[in-house]
Amino acid sequence: MSDDWDNSEQITNEDLEKMAWFRRTKKNITTEHKKDVPKGLWYKSPSGKIVETDELKANLYVSPEDDFHVQIGSQEYFEILFDDAKYKELDVKVVSKDPLNWEDTKKYKDRVKEVKKSTGLSEAVRTGYGKMNGVDVVIGAMDFKFIGGSLGSAMGEKLVRAIDHAVKNKTAFILISQSGGARMMEAAISLMQMAKVEAKLVELSEAGLPYISLLTNPTYGGVTASFASVGDLVVAEPGALIGFAGPRVIKETIGKDLPEGFQTSEFLLEKGFVDMIIHRKILKNQLSEAIEMMMYADAEKPADKVAEKTRTKK
Repeated sequence: MSDDWDNSEQITNEDLEKMAWFRRTKKNITTEHKKDVPKGLWYKSPSGKIVETDELKANLYVSPEDDFHVQIGSQEYFEILFDDAKYKELDVKVVSKDPLNWEDTKKYKDRVKEVKKSTGLSEAVRTGYGKMNGVDVVIGAMDFKFIGGSLGSAMGEKLVRAIDHAVKNKTAFILISQSGGARMMEAAISLMQMAKVEAKLVELSEAGLPYISLLTNPTYGGVTASFASVGDLVVAEPGALIGFAGPRVIKETIGKDLPEGFQTSEFLLEKGFVDMIIHRKILKNQLSEAIEMMMYADAEKPADKVAEKTRTKK
């Protein structure tokens, strides 16, 4: 995994104290301390820009001061992409097991229980079915806060079932990747999921249905090395870190300094690894337009067919 993840953070009371650079302390004119700011009211981006969290949410979690794309999870992406944030979540009961009885600093079972409790998530990916600008679509979205968005047997199974759902309903499939790579607690079973998902994507392609891969910050390891990079259209968010191993590991391995901006989505666009970089504010429209072009390039759009039937009846 890379050490260069999103290091944005909530502003603490200590930060607020530092901002209060002037305070009268002489007797009888001591300034009264204000009450603590409730946690989560403010947000500080890595560049030090400060924004209210309500304003940040209204701006689709993009800092209005420096355009920094804050790392968000599956719930936020579903709210942004699905019409009226309405969707049917798929395969909620598919969750991680412990096939190897793994234990490192703690038992894998206990780690999963703790993460479920702290995040409210059941797995590192969620899948849903709904409409995006009126177009039916199946979306899978990873959550980095669930064991680093790591690829395990449950994630592989949920993605396979989501693709089956897309094939059955003749819809496009969008995968939003946000991962540190394979889940070491499942060893080779985790690695098998890369081939498993890619094999199912072949079926999607044979059905003539598009697969769009959206790379967000961060996308690393086995996810990048397999299904995240084989989309019919591979797009990324601005400033996302994307790669197999982190820059520090690569630098230490080759013993050379890396180019400026190495592994950012902008660098990878220049090198041809990424097809497009899409700002989060126009993400929904761009993706729905891409799906329409890929699905109906050689046929009339549904709207055109409806209009033709109407004219025929008249």
